[in-house]
Amino acid sequence: MPFGNTHNQVKMNYASDKEYPDLSKHNNHMAKVLTPAMYELLRSKQTPSGFTLDDVIQTGVDNPGHPFIMTVGCVAGDEETYEVFKELLDPVIQDRHGGYKPTDKHKTDLNSANLKGGDDLDPNYVLSSRVRTGRSVRGFCLPPHCSRGERRAVETLSIEALASLSGDLKGKYYALKNMTDAEQDQLINDHFLFDKPVSPLLLASGMARDWPDGRGIWHNDTKTFLVWVNEEDHLRVISMQKGGNMKEVFERFCTGLTKIESLFKDRGHAFMWNEHLGYVLTCPSNLGTGLRAGVHVKLPNLSKLKDKFEDILKKLRLQKRGTGGVDTAAVGGVFDISNADRLGFSEVDLVQMVVDGVKLLVEMEKRLEKGQSIDDIMPAQK
Repeated sequence: MPFGNTHNQVKMNYASDKEYPDLSKHNNHMAKVLTPAMYELLRSKQTPSGFTLDDVIQTGVDNPGHPFIMTVGCVAGDEETYEVFKELLDPVIQDRHGGYKPTDKHKTDLNSANLKGGDDLDPNYVLSSRVRTGRSVRGFCLPPHCSRGERRAVETLSIEALASLSGDLKGKYYALKNMTDAEQDQLINDHFLFDKPVSPLLLASGMARDWPDGRGIWHNDTKTFLVWVNEEDHLRVISMQKGGNMKEVFERFCTGLTKIESLFKDRGHAFMWNEHLGYVLTCPSNLGTGLRAGVHVKLPNLSKLKDKFEDILKKLRLQKRGTGGVDTAAVGGVFDISNADRLGFSEVDLVQMVVDGVKLLVEMEKRLEKGQSIDDIMPAQK
């Protein structure tokens, strides 16, 4: 475990105000919600596996803020974390997910036939398309809290299940600790390889313990469908390809994900899910669908209209990153544009937002290339 459970009793020797963290310079969702009274109420509690309030908030205490995004500032160590510490996590979730209330129910829709369009994004502008999500295996602690044995058991279970995929989804598993230099170089060139976490957000959460033990990457033979094992979540499932055919990417995503869930159930392990939170994942920001549908898209002219560009994205419920990830800037006017929401919308809803939104962004870019106005096609708030 990242933090021994014995410390929970030791710290009870000190008054709550002596243990309460200094959050005076912090700007994350946890710091906005946690009060001294709430800390006193929750600090003696722990989940059945021994995850404590201080384990939940450690990453937010150690990381006061982030230059580009409002971070959550807390993680779950097991499925029960969201119930045991709901007085903290319910308002954090409500704040992070646009007012999603404790009484709200999440909707799941993995029927790709319900997506309208998505096969006609202009490949001259949309360079690549991907859809990813996370999944947690019921019965195991999550990466911030799992033991070495648990992590290895998740890996073994994943290898067995993924080996049963066939047809277009047939592939191979690469354990990080067994990779040859050539395999590593190839996966890096393919933009597949996740490296040892260096983000202080992940390090403070306890997710990098024992690296690279129990971690690996599986991908199909055509390298369009891949699964990361034991990174930030038990599983990260990704469907991707060059160009703008998001419909194909989403179809493969839904088919593969449904088959993987069935294979895990056959082995006695369901994925963590409930009516309120949808799919349960390590970071509260990824609850619900856990889905991020994104495209790398060329928008050099539109992005020069900085405030207007930000406003358009907000109205379309989209977010932008550099193509190298959350901490990177755009290069050559190419952005990674994806859905801003995870919870309260179905998978189809979110991919539809990306498809419709990117189509409009590309239309705006084409007009600006010709020196034309985009004022008449400005979107309303979705």
